[in-house]
Amino acid sequence: MPEGLETFVLPALAVMAVAYLLGSISFSIIFTRAFDNVDIRDLGSGNAGLTNVLRCVGGKAALFTLIFDFAKGGVSVCIGREIFRYVCAANGAPPYLAQYGAYLAGLACVLGHIYPLYFGFRGGKGILATSAMVAFIDWRFFAVAVAVFAVVLAVTKIVSISSICGAVSFPVSNFLFVYFDDYLAGHFPGGPIPLSYVWVTTVISAVTAAILILKHRSNIVRIMNGTESRLSVKHRQ
Repeated sequence: MPEGLETFVLPALAVMAVAYLLGSISFSIIFTRAFDNVDIRDLGSGNAGLTNVLRCVGGKAALFTLIFDFAKGGVSVCIGREIFRYVCAANGAPPYLAQYGAYLAGLACVLGHIYPLYFGFRGGKGILATSAMVAFIDWRFFAVAVAVFAVVLAVTKIVSISSICGAVSFPVSNFLFVYFDDYLAGHFPGGPIPLSYVWVTTVISAVTAAILILKHRSNIVRIMNGTESRLSVKHRQ
């Protein structure tokens, strides 16, 4: 890399700033205000997330929240990857570095989703934004997370513990697939990757998962006490 890693400092800051601002668009708040003239943070659990929208407002607002919150995560990841890809091409850097832009953008979008600039830094718990981050970084990680979520939800009927388990699967899948398939087997698109890539991406995915788990600490307490709510849907009259 001709100019070293410092070449990516400004692009990284730009990527994270843009992704954070996109993540700060809290569609659960926007659509519950639009459809029911209420602030989802004043209802139910007080969380500006999909599950609370589904319970307290209904399927229509929940569907729009799902689509748009997921989309903002996907757009953020794509922007991050493309900006880093451009910098790689312009500076003769290894193509694999473009993927760092995707991870950084995904993490920043999750932070924006949880602490939205436009809504008093009171947002959701980051599940939809993280789901999009995982899906747009690597479909294999997403497939594992969805499978884990679905199995746990089918058994427990509790969204929070299912979300936590899905989040935990992210760094685990990241390490296993990237190390054994991408690094050792050499299946990474665009050419070989160094071992440092395995660790950097695993650390970012672990940090993302840790943030989600911390945001669910009150749910964890209720799960341990046996008082956590099970999945339900508000039916409009």
